[in-house]
Amino acid sequence: MKIGFTCYPTHGGSGVIATELGKLLAERGHDIHFITYDMPFRLGGFQQNIFYHEVEVSRYSLFKYPPYDLTLASRMAQVAKLYELDLLHVHYAVPHSVSAFLAKQMVGEKLKIVTTLHGTDITVLGEDPTLHNIICFGMKQSDAVTAVSESLKQQTRDLFSADQEIERIYNFVDQRIYHPRNVRYLRDNYVCPDEKLIIHISNFRAVKRPQDVIRVFDQIQKEIPARLLLVGQGPEWSAIHQLAQSLGLTDKVNFLGRQDDVSQFMSIADLLLLPSAKESFGLVALEAMACGVPTVGARIGGIPEVVVHGETGFLSELGDVENMAKHAIHLLQDESKHKLFVQNGLHRVDQEFCADRIVDQYEALYKRVLGAE
Repeated sequence: MKIGFTCYPTHGGSGVIATELGKLLAERGHDIHFITYDMPFRLGGFQQNIFYHEVEVSRYSLFKYPPYDLTLASRMAQVAKLYELDLLHVHYAVPHSVSAFLAKQMVGEKLKIVTTLHGTDITVLGEDPTLHNIICFGMKQSDAVTAVSESLKQQTRDLFSADQEIERIYNFVDQRIYHPRNVRYLRDNYVCPDEKLIIHISNFRAVKRPQDVIRVFDQIQKEIPARLLLVGQGPEWSAIHQLAQSLGLTDKVNFLGRQDDVSQFMSIADLLLLPSAKESFGLVALEAMACGVPTVGARIGGIPEVVVHGETGFLSELGDVENMAKHAIHLLQDESKHKLFVQNGLHRVDQEFCADRIVDQYEALYKRVLGAE
């Protein structure tokens, strides 16, 4: 198959999954064409069967805002015609699904559209009355729509249309990258032998509740020797830095900034904290689980579909810092239970979220859309 991929090429989960899916499909012999405004950060370097087509937006003085969605549609149509694409797989509803529809109108009905919903395109933008109708239109004009969790699938139906056909296809991890690594030398840079290492990875927006991370860690370190790694950057960085300073945690919290290869940092951690207010799937919890790291987090969105409470981690109500800390301390102090949770998590990744299983589902969907089954 010849497939066009469009995503936001940044460090967000939708861009990560789109890029990794494209790479795995290319390994299976499909031609994958990324059509985006920048090179997806996980793409880098030459890879067989993968092509990149930049969307360049002209800045005319007539336009107050550059018309990215129209330029994207034109580029999609151009690439689809030139390379005889079979379908466009767009990740994130706006503007990608609408741009894909316009491209299909230019190319013809033979070009099919698959739209994957990743989260905030529904849970945040979908609640914006100025965007509600166009998101609904984009989904209805798609030949297939997928969601990354049952939770997101249900939210989409509640917000838009109860009869919208949506297939749940979970996110995945490439276990060649995400697996428990022997990186003791790296761990020794951050903790002493008797200390536990906690990690949090996010874009540090308010929705990720990074201040809760600091407060949970504060309670943990009062009971057991521990240090915290914060990976990522974002608008809340300054606020959490000040909170850590006010609690006297400066020497116990390491701000690592954005890291392209997070799997090595996950592999040195004992526990992931994920107290987010919104997570349509919780990709970071899955990546941690694949690296042998249990999660303590909030019972919201798609997280309970990834983290099984009492088996691969612990979940608490949103904002319940004390309960999260209690669970974290319990798990970190019980070595046998921690090992059991690690093994349960690795088994769950194998059974539910391995790359081959999920890529098979996408291939089957593509064939169905193209009428090949």
